[in-house]
Amino acid sequence: MALATVTRTWGSAPRRAGSHMAVAEGGDFTGSVSGGCVESAVIHAAMEVMESGDPQRLKFGVTNEMAWEVGLACGGEVEIYVEAVR
Repeated sequence: MALATVTRTWGSAPRRAGSHMAVAEGGDFTGSVSGGCVESAVIHAAMEVMESGDPQRLKFGVTNEMAWEVGLACGGEVEIYVEAVR
């Protein structure tokens, strides 16, 4: 499995630092790192981490150009660390 942890937030972020989401090999997950805004991207990264064993640091925010893409519509930023757990 992989564990995603919110390590930092800036501005209006839906989850606080220390929030977790666990992802199983089949893509099932529990917990939340953004209240639904970026979970699908984090699950994708978690699958890569489980396959490679290499952790990833992800950063999400919102800009005018990407307001309707994966990001935080609330205007904040969040940094998430994704690591494999064996």
